[in-house]
Amino acid sequence: KIGGYHLHMWEEPILSSDKGSGTIFFSYCNLGCIYCQNYQISHICKGEEISIERFSNICLELQEMGANNINLVTPTHYIPLIKEGLILAKKQGLTIPIVYNTSGYEKVSSLKSLEGLIDIYLPDLKYYSNELSLKYSKVDNYFKIATEAIQEMQKQVGTPVFNESGIIQKGVIIRHLVLPNHIQNSKHILKWIKDNMPKDTYISVMAQYFPTYKAKEDKLLNRKLTKREYKEIESDNQ
Repeated sequence: KIGGYHLHMWEEPILSSDKGSGTIFFSYCNLGCIYCQNYQISHICKGEEISIERFSNICLELQEMGANNINLVTPTHYIPLIKEGLILAKKQGLTIPIVYNTSGYEKVSSLKSLEGLIDIYLPDLKYYSNELSLKYSKVDNYFKIATEAIQEMQKQVGTPVFNESGIIQKGVIIRHLVLPNHIQNSKHILKWIKDNMPKDTYISVMAQYFPTYKAKEDKLLNRKLTKREYKEIESDNQ
């Protein structure tokens, strides 16, 4: 079930550039984030049921539209179907890189089943504290599971590779969304990346948080991030 697909111009520049990332939004999610900006797709689960063959054709259609890559958003719970669809699409002429865009809450065994099919891993690394992951995303043991998953992703795709236009073709980009009133969480996350990942790992530290969905009811999350908070993260990790 997908919520839609289109050329996305607002991903990281090394993914979108001027042509866009060929984004496919999957309905449902394996997290329950109270601040989800795509909650209508992820939690209310709006969308259209499609066949594996239709998924394959969508990938080819996005390639024909000029997409830099195929960007699979929250794909975890559809891995067996996606795997089959990607194999079919590649047989039919899909050549652009495949991006696995995930919350980071992945089983290593699931990722191993995709080895050789995924070119770019785009995982979140949301929480250092288990208390926060339970409170805000309703999942246990997030940090341990996500960091093990990210290390598996790194093993699979290795050092970042770019084309002549500066668009990433292979590698890992770790995303971290800074939450208001939780600056220490971000500092712990960035320190782990610095201490445990290769120096050439790309990190996207995002400041675009705004209170949506159920976050409006939380006294710590019911406002935007301040410039001061973001600058504290920025200066601490230069």
